Amino acid sequence: MTKLGKTLKVSIITVSDRASRGEYEDKGGPAIRELLGKVFASKWEADCVIVPDEVDVIKDALINASENLGSHLVVTTGGTGPARRDVTPEATSEVLEKTLPGFGELMRAVSLKIVPTAILSRQIAGIRGGSLIINLPGKPSAIEDCLLAVLPAVVDCLDLLDAPNVEITKGSVPTYRPHKKKQSN
Repeated sequence: MTKLGKTLKVSIITVSDRASRGEYEDKGGPAIRELLGKVFASKWEADCVIVPDEVDVIKDALINASENLGSHLVVTTGGTGPARRDVTPEATSEVLEKTLPGFGELMRAVSLKIVPTAILSRQIAGIRGGSLIINLPGKPSAIEDCLLAVLPAVVDCLDLLDAPNVEITKGSVPTYRPHKKKQSN
């Protein structure tokens, strides 16, 4: 059975009390969608939701994306700082089956080159079922820095999770795919 022609499913979950109440325009979710639109050359579709900074609500959104929507890639934006209401990593860690600490380490390393307060960032990533879940910061410029840094590993991880084939726009991000299986027509 071929994975060619199948559509990659992506869930984008914005975590923000104010945006969930309509008091603030969500900028993180659209930034992720726009960046993936530039980088992914293959077919993909996104489901986007905005949830408040509540552990149980975030967990429900992550589980829904992974189990009910069948998303291959689930990215969150917001709630990764040290403030009292920033609980995205706590919610994420409760639903992960496997953690992938290198994602958070790389995102912080890249961000530290730009801003010294990046050490306060607590993004994590891991696997639930067939979904790769990644926490991203809330600021659009930080989203771009972090997501571009981890995308080569995202593509290889999706190959390992048997997601639909993901092709990257030529010249956008370097890829290293030691686990890519040959596709049949």
